[in-house]
Amino acid sequence: MKTYLDPRDVELMESCACSMRDSLLIRLLFHLGCRVSEVLAIKVSDIDFKQATITILHLKARCRLACLDCNARLAKRHHYCPVCGREISQIASSERIRRRIRILPIDKDTLNLLKEYIQQNKPIYADDAWAIFQINRHRAWQIVRGCAERVGIPDLVNPETGRVRGASPHRLRDAFSVHAMKVDDSGDGLRLLQEHLGHTSFNTTAKYRKIAGEEHHEWYERLWTKNDQFTD
Repeated sequence: MKTYLDPRDVELMESCACSMRDSLLIRLLFHLGCRVSEVLAIKVSDIDFKQATITILHLKARCRLACLDCNARLAKRHHYCPVCGREISQIASSERIRRRIRILPIDKDTLNLLKEYIQQNKPIYADDAWAIFQINRHRAWQIVRGCAERVGIPDLVNPETGRVRGASPHRLRDAFSVHAMKVDDSGDGLRLLQEHLGHTSFNTTAKYRKIAGEEHHEWYERLWTKNDQFTD
C-alpha cells in the first residue's frame, strides 16, 4: 500500500480534473506545498508575476487558558493550578491570532497556468480583494479525493500510525515535502523546506526526511546483508 503520493500521481490527478480551476487547485497544493486554507486564501494581489513569487498569509488561532486567581498558564489536563494550587473549576481563556507571512517562489509552468486561469476565469471581488478561488475547504477536499478516485489512486497508509486515509489536500502537501527531501536531504535542504512549509518546529519537517529516505528500513536491511553478518 502506498504511503504518499508521488509526482506522477499528482500529474494524473491534474489531467483528470473537471475544470481548469480544479486542475489549478491540485497543482498549487502540490507545487507550493501549502496548507489548503493558505491556497484557498490566495488573492490576485498576492502573486508577483515579475518576481515569480506568491505571498502566503497564514492565520492560526491559539487559545490561552489561565487561572482566574494568579493568571498562571494552564493546560487542558490540569485539575489544579500548578502555581497557586487552586482547584480548577473555572478558567479564563483568550484567543490570539498569529499572522505569519511567507513569500514562496513558484515555477514557470504553474505561474503561466495561474495567468491563463485569471485571464479566462475572472476572479471574484470579495473582502476588498480579487480572489482566485471561491470554494471552501470541504469542496477542495471533494475535488482532490474525486480526482484521485478517477485515476485509481489507492488509499494511503500513515507510516507512523498505520492509519489508512484517502487522498486529500494535506496529502498533496506531504507529497511536496517528500519530493523535496528526495531531491535534497542535506542540512540546507531541510532548513529551506522548514522555511517553505512554515513549520515552527524542525522536528515536524525532519519526519519527511525519514519517509523519503526510508532510513529505518534501509538500516534494518543492512543488518542482514551477507557481507556484514557476524563480522567483528
